[in-house]
Amino acid sequence: MRKYTPKELGRFRDRTRLVLAGRDPADSFGFVNPPIVRGSTVLYQTVEDFNLRKARFSYGTRGNPTIEALETAVNSLEGGAGCVLCPTGLLACTLPLLAALSAGDHILIPDSVYRPTRIFADGMMKRLGIESSYYDPLIGADVATLFKPNTKAVFTEAPGSQTFEMQDIPAIVAAAHARDAVVIMDNTWATPLYFDSHRFGVDYTIQAGTKYLAGHSDVLIGTVSARTPEQYKTLRNAWEALGVLIGSEDAFLTLRGSRTLKVRLDAQQKAGLEMAEWLQARPEVARVHYPALPSDPGHSLWKRDFTGASSLFSVTLRPVGAKAVAAFLESLELFGMGASWGGYESLALPFDCSAYRTATTWKAEGPTIRFHIGLEDVEDLKSDIDAGFQKLRQAA
Repeated sequence: MRKYTPKELGRFRDRTRLVLAGRDPADSFGFVNPPIVRGSTVLYQTVEDFNLRKARFSYGTRGNPTIEALETAVNSLEGGAGCVLCPTGLLACTLPLLAALSAGDHILIPDSVYRPTRIFADGMMKRLGIESSYYDPLIGADVATLFKPNTKAVFTEAPGSQTFEMQDIPAIVAAAHARDAVVIMDNTWATPLYFDSHRFGVDYTIQAGTKYLAGHSDVLIGTVSARTPEQYKTLRNAWEALGVLIGSEDAFLTLRGSRTLKVRLDAQQKAGLEMAEWLQARPEVARVHYPALPSDPGHSLWKRDFTGASSLFSVTLRPVGAKAVAAFLESLELFGMGASWGGYESLALPFDCSAYRTATTWKAEGPTIRFHIGLEDVEDLKSDIDAGFQKLRQAA
């Protein structure tokens, strides 16, 4: 077994790449997995070596072998010029904004964006003199009409957080690049396995690795990949200047989780689609928001650009009171009520985004719930929800 570069790994299929990426047994004393390396200080043998920082790693904040192994694996997945690792998915969302934008610049952000990204834009970015405008996520190429002379970036997230609007990424990329603006995308839902964002021209790609990449609900981590060497230099400089670093244990656990990413995603995609179709047929459900469903408004865009769908989607229930929704959620045995997703366990979470949309109006027929389908048996999940719906009807 030898070490493979991301370029060499390109000749293999996804499952093989994920098994091989970031591994170098010759550098790990023959062990299959790279060891967990901790440390801050790196020692040099001579003054000349110290002055030139002549070492594989110069200081703890510049990485170590464990972190480098995960970077290599992510690079092989993303196919970009390079990546950086962040201690949370939220920091992965905010770092490219800080790297690409300066005081006086303007950015366009979809109204369906992950809410903490919106909070960062409306708070810290505004305080730093960076202007943000929100746009209809379904606008496509017409995003060009919203550009200002100082627009330097367009943020995208497909599908949208919570409400799952499917954006026309190629059209947005074309509009942005025609005006020398960069495109930043939160690609956590699909991962690079189901949407090759750099191939579609996205400049900075974000993954909340906490979700599917790590896959076991025991790590907080984020990744940002840059499309070109120049963009990677900009990103890396910001990463180093801010002193961003992840723990070696988190890098190890994420690398371990990545080995089964393809297997888990394929299994969860199948289960997610089956559950979405089943819920769509339920009398308690008004609509399922999931681009992989042929009935979804974004299905044609998803089918054109994506090669798969993760197991995260939302449903709009037919009108019932808050008491009935609480009775439903609190009675579920197999669905936890938690804010994260992407792990092996199923989750169900109520949400209402109507209060913080500014460019569009979110109107749902009834209460909305976001589901994540894990690795449990689908028939058991159906039985659990069916029992929950009985509680909902009793409380209505």
